[in-house]
Amino acid sequence: MTDISQHERLLIIDFGSQVTQLIARRLRELSVYCEIHPYQNVDDAFLKAFDPKAVIFSGGPDSVTRAGSPRPPAAVFDMGVPILGICYGQQVMMQMLGGQVVSGHGTAEFGRAFVTPANGDLELLQGWFKTDKEQVWMSHGDHVSQIAPGFEVYGTSPNAPYAITADVARGFYAVQFHPEVHHTPNGAMLYENFVRMAGFTGDWTMGTYREQAIEAIREQVGDKQVICGLSGGVDSSVAAVLIHEAIGDQLTCVFVDHGLLRKGEAEEVVTMFRDNYNMRLIHADEQELFLGELDGVSDPEKKRKIIGRLFIDVFQKHADGIEGAEFLAQGTLYPDVIESVSFSGGPSVTIKSHHNVGGLPEKMGLKLVEPLRELFKDEVRALGAELGLPPSFIGRHPFPGPGLAIRCPGEITREKLDILREADAVYIDQIRKHGLYDDIWQAFVAILPVRTVGVMGDGRTYDFACALRAVTSVDGMTADYYPFTHEFLGETATRIINEVQGINRVTYDITSKPPGTIEWE
Repeated sequence: MTDISQHERLLIIDFGSQVTQLIARRLRELSVYCEIHPYQNVDDAFLKAFDPKAVIFSGGPDSVTRAGSPRPPAAVFDMGVPILGICYGQQVMMQMLGGQVVSGHGTAEFGRAFVTPANGDLELLQGWFKTDKEQVWMSHGDHVSQIAPGFEVYGTSPNAPYAITADVARGFYAVQFHPEVHHTPNGAMLYENFVRMAGFTGDWTMGTYREQAIEAIREQVGDKQVICGLSGGVDSSVAAVLIHEAIGDQLTCVFVDHGLLRKGEAEEVVTMFRDNYNMRLIHADEQELFLGELDGVSDPEKKRKIIGRLFIDVFQKHADGIEGAEFLAQGTLYPDVIESVSFSGGPSVTIKSHHNVGGLPEKMGLKLVEPLRELFKDEVRALGAELGLPPSFIGRHPFPGPGLAIRCPGEITREKLDILREADAVYIDQIRKHGLYDDIWQAFVAILPVRTVGVMGDGRTYDFACALRAVTSVDGMTADYYPFTHEFLGETATRIINEVQGINRVTYDITSKPPGTIEWE
């Protein structure tokens, strides 16, 4: 972990909002280092140790009118730093500083709303109200009925008479809406104003992070050996290149080829890391092992468990041959860290299984090196660019650990995998040719467990159907299907049917998440 004491820090006290991560993302985009901590973990000692330059209170599902509802420590108001309260954060600020909050009586406001200005200018709102109202996103059942002493109202909405309030003298600001969501179009401007007023200089850059991370890796590892499970995805790739820059040949990467990769992927990964970065890399070709054990298995959970178990076995086998290995490198990201800290139960003692490969660190007795654990996905991509990874590589769409196994519903066969690889390659080629790749979060083909009748030339065919999938998303938690034109879909379907033997029908999946998932299994 890097030494964050070298950076200006903003503390986000989390009261359980579903969109707290978006606050952090907004701030990181402004080159401001911030951390999210549940209110239960923030006491006077924590505040003193963290020493924030500013504080933000998140939203939350509770009601401040309920006895025992969440509160920040009272000491936060005596630190002399700017504070911004959002939704529940506004209400708890008002309640603790002498105002009042009420429930019921038509106070609820959910979805799009419009705030109108009141009582003159406020620096927090610089750039707002270029018309007589500003669109915002509301999600509250309670509202402030009386503002605390020292506060004035600067914006109102139909069901929130104190939608924007501030005590400018003390640097306390509070809004009833959520400026972090894209449904508040000018919300980012509000955060930009807040951090500027708080005196942040924007010292959080990937250039400085790179230097500090390299120093931290060298200090943690010393002269010991590190092994890294390299999947070829963005996270593990950036982690591997960063660690290699820090310790060189003390790093050995293990790339497990389970036979479920996309067309040409194994060769691409091995060539890039072994040839371009001169890394010690073990290419574990275990296709026969994985496909043999998956033969005849159609249940998706059984597939996942088989793949996870075999991956651990193969990784263990190769890791045992690396003398002096004491550390395991992982591409853990900040959202993973946040998810491991429960809002209701405090810090979790277990890292999610898909990040430590099903309990691999505990089984192997290795210490973890996690150089990306302070970063969001977009920051990892920026760090990858800083490290010189090719843009085509760091901009790749996410690819699941089980690979094509979960894009092949039903029984997996070598025939179906070969057909799937070819169809997927055509589809991605089409997306790139039309300049759409970077507009899409994830795109792939799923081969369906059915055969359909078709006509090609004068002959009857009885081949597989496939489904195209493409979604837009911010973080993969929710997703919308990408709105291809009918011309694009028609052209792509024609290419797949003409170029891929074994497919005679192409469909497009227009299911959003929720209710569907991005992957098919």
